[in-house]
Amino acid sequence: MVSGRSSGGGGGVRRGRVSERYGGPYGHAMDARRHPTGRFSVGATATLEQLEADPHALLARLREREPVSWVSALEGWLVTRRDLAMQVMRDPQTFTVDDSRFSTGQVVGPSMLTRDGEEHRRHRDPFAEAFRRGAVHARLTQLVREETEQLIDEMQPAGCAELRRSLAGPLAVAVVTRTLGIQDADADAVLGWYERIVAAVTDLTAGRPLSAQGRDAYAALSAAIGPALEREPAASLLATAASDARGLEREHVISNAAVLLFGGIETTEGMIANAVWHLLCHPDELARVRATPSVLANAIEESLRLEPAAAIVDRYATADVELAGAPIRCGELVRVSIAGANRDPEMFADPDRFDVARNNARRHLSFAHGPHACIAMHLARLEAHTALEQLLHRLPALRLDPARPSAPRGLVFRKPPQLHVRWTPWSTS
Repeated sequence: MVSGRSSGGGGGVRRGRVSERYGGPYGHAMDARRHPTGRFSVGATATLEQLEADPHALLARLREREPVSWVSALEGWLVTRRDLAMQVMRDPQTFTVDDSRFSTGQVVGPSMLTRDGEEHRRHRDPFAEAFRRGAVHARLTQLVREETEQLIDEMQPAGCAELRRSLAGPLAVAVVTRTLGIQDADADAVLGWYERIVAAVTDLTAGRPLSAQGRDAYAALSAAIGPALEREPAASLLATAASDARGLEREHVISNAAVLLFGGIETTEGMIANAVWHLLCHPDELARVRATPSVLANAIEESLRLEPAAAIVDRYATADVELAGAPIRCGELVRVSIAGANRDPEMFADPDRFDVARNNARRHLSFAHGPHACIAMHLARLEAHTALEQLLHRLPALRLDPARPSAPRGLVFRKPPQLHVRWTPWSTS
């Protein structure tokens, strides 16, 4: 750590009593008070376009001047300092996901992503064992390698590709559908459902209504998941979860499967696309990885730090609280900026620099923190490492296509909209 910050005093949470003026336990009937724009002047002028395009300079100003700021464009509080982000994510009693306004919950319904406490454990535990690091590596290393090799075999003769559509997306779909036991579903259809669900969640986060396309995509996904539940428990992770003694209802097995599918594709695709983009944008760092392949794993963590696949996570205050001096009222939306926390100079020296040898890169919060830490982080790391390793080994002249530039963007899910690359086909081995 570069320097320390006290979590006490102005940096801590001061909890008041639950407010009675909000209808329901978490305040769904918000009052109309306006937050003082003079006190939160940086947040007051922030725009959705800034947050979607290249938010890092804005997040740095917020972190320095208003680490918990009322951001009018997001209709909620935005937490950008790392220590405060960790406080929020590890305190579900004060900052909950269990709220009907939670964006992913509006699309897929109740799941491990939208429940806290014992209910969260009831939804998560039937799936947890299969996603432990040892289980992932024992069961899936060969599958991930074979799928990666096949996709690169198909790409290689062309000398160019759009990597999200040709590698990152198809790999993520193939692995997560096989893991869940829904491999009979058409891969292109699954990718299409996923993209529409991502768009629906993003729309909700930006204050737009849930689209019919998002609802229809989830309905189609649910129908595809159904047959996996009918198999013998040993034949399918979903069938195992459905038969678990804790008794998840069928609809909740499906909603959790949708969360795992959605997260498994989004996290992996974003990790691969962003890591390739960072390495190809920094030739000196790429040369370090090629010279010392053992550095690759840390390079992926550094890319995750700079551009987390999910840049924002949502919570709702369950009581009136004060966080770093910000007066948060019961029921208000509290958004944690993972992207902001990951560039906190109190933890990361020269935080905007891509450094594949950074010795604390894994201290990022890109897989969240606390009880809702990403259940599939070990699988995402395995897929990203295998994909990058094979790309760099088999396509040694890999480079960005200068005629079709791109960069990560997105309010919630950040990655290049397209990632066009070129290589010299006959230079591969």
